[in-house]
Amino acid sequence: MDLAWVRQHVRRAAAEVGFGLVEQTKLITAASELARNTLVHGGGGQVESTVLDNGRARGLRLTFTDDGPGIADVERALTDGYTSGGGLGLGLGGARRLVHDFSIDTAPGVGTSITVVCWTAGPPRPREEAR
Repeated sequence: MDLAWVRQHVRRAAAEVGFGLVEQTKLITAASELARNTLVHGGGGQVESTVLDNGRARGLRLTFTDDGPGIADVERALTDGYTSGGGLGLGLGGARRLVHDFSIDTAPGVGTSITVVCWTAGPPRPREEAR
């Protein structure tokens, strides 16, 4: 996975989905951090992007996967200031704040999969049940 390619791909996909410049920048920033973590901490990996459309809003789902050592303590890793690589410790928590949905599937020795979702009009509201 190449970091420059990931940024270009996410920028192109976000523009095609209809994200404004600010939302594009937020998603590209999150994707860049997650791709860097996949490379540095996971030893490389893959990114998959999927365009979402639920009839009310369009979105983009990005999934970053690696076969690295996994994250032993997810809550700690999401805490601002915590770093395992000498950085500022804002990466995972910062990425989480920049997107609408954020999930991590990881375990020590198994690798990590992080999925983020952004919607063009904010997260879609669940349909109200008919009464």
